[in-house]
Amino acid sequence: MSTAKLLLMLLTVATIAYASLLGVTYLSQRALLYPGARQAPGHASWGESVYIRTPDGERFFGLYSRGEPRKPAVLFFLGNADRVDNYSFLAQALASRGIGLLAISYRGYPGSTGTPSEVGLLTDGVAAFDWLTAESESQIILLGQSLGSGVAIDTARRRPAVAVVLVSAYLSVLSLAQTIYPYFPVALLIKDPFRSDLRIAKVKQPKLFIHGRRDAVIPLSSGEALYEIAPKPKQMLIYDGSGHNDLWDAPMVDDIIHFVERFNDAQHLI
Repeated sequence: MSTAKLLLMLLTVATIAYASLLGVTYLSQRALLYPGARQAPGHASWGESVYIRTPDGERFFGLYSRGEPRKPAVLFFLGNADRVDNYSFLAQALASRGIGLLAISYRGYPGSTGTPSEVGLLTDGVAAFDWLTAESESQIILLGQSLGSGVAIDTARRRPAVAVVLVSAYLSVLSLAQTIYPYFPVALLIKDPFRSDLRIAKVKQPKLFIHGRRDAVIPLSSGEALYEIAPKPKQMLIYDGSGHNDLWDAPMVDDIIHFVERFNDAQHLI
């Protein structure tokens, strides 16, 4: 076999392998982005089980702990592999200060109908805000962690939340995917880019950013880049000893409560 034919054969094999890998990644991207959707339903460990209807006909599950009158309520959007029944400690900490909590299980996640997508999760975020507004007279603070930070940002620009807490926030899922898959045309293939960088400008509410310096899933640089383009008022807390999955071991609950309590009795200026 001539050298030219050998090179052509190797190029053909490499092209087929690349195309196959590209195809598998494209088809499996939502399974990779939403691993929590494959979890089995758990047992409610706190609060009241609620089911919220969406405008597009889905119904998602949530856990709700009612707060005291004239105290704020927190609407919590979780990370992509998390589940609402993991947060009894947060519900109890907030309840000890009279603060309510609603944590939702996105469409396709345990207890909810449908399948997850960016459009779907953003629809769920607004539906959850509207439900909580109708259920409670409290001022609502949005809390979004990891993937949920993108849901919180979109909800904040579309609904009158009084403040937003963004934990392990990212500039965009697109930018993270481009870092992970530098040799793929990610911008052309990604289904759910979660462009927080394009949405944050409309989030005028007070914002608290929290990030772990050792975060290997969503690098601190991504959170800092989003913080830099976010409009004021804003502040950022960086936990030097924390990564992505151990942030709740840091003094984060106390920091969140301190921030949330600024909005008691609708006094929401900082």
